[in-house]
Amino acid sequence: MPGISNKPLSAEDWAVACKHLARKDRVMRRLTPLYAGEMLRREADGFALLVRSVVWQQLSDHSARQLWKRLVAALGSASPKAMLALTDEAAKAIRLPQRKLGYLRDLAAWFVQEPKDALSWVHVDDDAVIEQLMAQRGLARWGAEMFLLFHLGRPNVLAIDDAALLQGISDHYFSGEAVSRSDAREVAQAWQPWASVAAWLIWRSQNAMPLGQDAD
Repeated sequence: MPGISNKPLSAEDWAVACKHLARKDRVMRRLTPLYAGEMLRREADGFALLVRSVVWQQLSDHSARQLWKRLVAALGSASPKAMLALTDEAAKAIRLPQRKLGYLRDLAAWFVQEPKDALSWVHVDDDAVIEQLMAQRGLARWGAEMFLLFHLGRPNVLAIDDAALLQGISDHYFSGEAVSRSDAREVAQAWQPWASVAAWLIWRSQNAMPLGQDAD
């Protein structure tokens, strides 16, 4: 049986995590009651989530959302086969950069060659999932961590490269002063072993959920 760290967060886990965080951290003590009854929404389609992570790279949230909408409209469905069928002309028409198109075609080919769903990863720990994903061209650590969080629902992921999370830590813990990754890791020590829940609460409080997770 996989360890607890490999299991997706359940509603029961979420309640336990919120109680733990409220005991350990003054900011979490304030945030957890504000979002009672809410929890991280998992994305059932892991491929689509990875595509979104590539789309979001190096773009503002607004620009990424617009590109994502155009891409989904062009594909019909964000499936590996549909991605492989997207022509250069269609990609150009929706203003999908050629480099990202190459990354997405490689990713689609990987999923077609080795079909994957959430159960494929249940015996794979977080570091190994990140390693496998980062071996794919165009997937950065941030995208791999988003996959762990929003597809696999892993409980203890600290997406230290996420700008919105760093800004939230700055606002909540440092009165808006700039924070380093080292500062963020120090804050997050109190979040163990539920860093994913704490990060979600920070994002939720900032209205800054990654990858358009707060979009309709």
